[in-house]
Amino acid sequence: MLLFPHYMDKSFLRFRTAVEYIDSLSNLPLFDDYMSGTAKPHPEIFIKRMKYFLDLLGNPERGFKFIHITGTSGKGTVATMVHNGLVASGKTCGLFTSPYVVSPIEKIQINDLYISPDEFADIFEEIKPYIDRAYISGEFGQPSYFEIYLAMAFVYFKQKKCEWVVLEVGCGGRYDATNIIPAPVASAITCIDYDHTEVLGKTLKKITLDKAGIIKKGSKFFTAETRPSLRKIFREVCLNDGASFAEVSPKAGDDSNSVLAETLLRSIGVLDIFIKKGIESTKLPARFEIMERKPLVIIDGAHNRSKVAHTVELLKKQKYQKLILILAIAHDKDSKDTFSQIVPLADKIFLTRFLAMGRKPSPPVRLMKELKPYLKSGASVEIFLDSQDAYRKAQGLSTDDDCILVTGSFYLAGELRKRWFQEEVVARTRRSF
Repeated sequence: MLLFPHYMDKSFLRFRTAVEYIDSLSNLPLFDDYMSGTAKPHPEIFIKRMKYFLDLLGNPERGFKFIHITGTSGKGTVATMVHNGLVASGKTCGLFTSPYVVSPIEKIQINDLYISPDEFADIFEEIKPYIDRAYISGEFGQPSYFEIYLAMAFVYFKQKKCEWVVLEVGCGGRYDATNIIPAPVASAITCIDYDHTEVLGKTLKKITLDKAGIIKKGSKFFTAETRPSLRKIFREVCLNDGASFAEVSPKAGDDSNSVLAETLLRSIGVLDIFIKKGIESTKLPARFEIMERKPLVIIDGAHNRSKVAHTVELLKKQKYQKLILILAIAHDKDSKDTFSQIVPLADKIFLTRFLAMGRKPSPPVRLMKELKPYLKSGASVEIFLDSQDAYRKAQGLSTDDDCILVTGSFYLAGELRKRWFQEEVVARTRRSF
């Protein structure tokens, strides 16, 4: 018996064709003519390019009540909690997040369902001619991978008559494509730490100012960032830009993401009963996700210092004998931040890579040299260029009392999560669980 009916096979093929086309655009340089001279590109061109593309599409981003979320870590979780709280209260709400884990449909959601493969393919076919037009006539070339998905989300939310839309920022804030929106009802910044420093700046002040770019006149702003110097920056931006400012201070033992989402939802009139229901129902794939118990298998997408610190905190609450670590890291991430926290805990380490198109992993041989100072006595390290081989080796060496932790990258987490949730299943059910 076939797992999927015939129409599902056909719909999934249309969907995969659309995804592969979007992926393939990475082999064209963005704003080719602009980059041919000696001028250094200015970051505002990303907003200009997104605006031009949305103008071509008839401005599908207009007419929503927006919630805008950024931060170094936790922004996807907070965005999902806020979305679920609004849905629990009876609102029709769209959610746009990134990156995905198993399937690109995870990026675009209305209420409790991802966009269907058929709807994804339909919308892509509708906007595809405008990608060509932007490439030919736009000042800065065709829209990027991220910008295409965001535009598709706006079109989908418009078609389905969403009242509310929750947007997770892709990178930073001020020049992120999501910042094309008008003033949101509310915006939030979870926390600030070092990540994407090649884009956002190498100091916490520069990173803070970039992320504060989502603060807009007339909107409510919330943050769970605790450092007074960074809160001061947010307070000053709110004062200058005409936004209200509120700092969230969780009590000891409370989850800051939950408290931030709860505070924001309450401020926009969502009742506590719905807030509680929305937050308690929030579950995201590859966030310290336990896949098996014997041995303990955990899939985790932590890929920066603050995320890895949280992973280590959760790991210390688990019971196991030996820790087997499967690790891949993107080339633009600071591997030392990851190694210093998690490598000393591991008994065996399998370094690997991810296979995502257009995403470059750090070479495992380089990682092997970089992690040596952090190895505990007796720990061993091996390299596998195929993450599936690394997992099979880890599985073969582990006992029921051991722990296998897959971490360092959402791309690696997604590849191995497919052992339990294949993309076809996620696409058919339109859910991750």
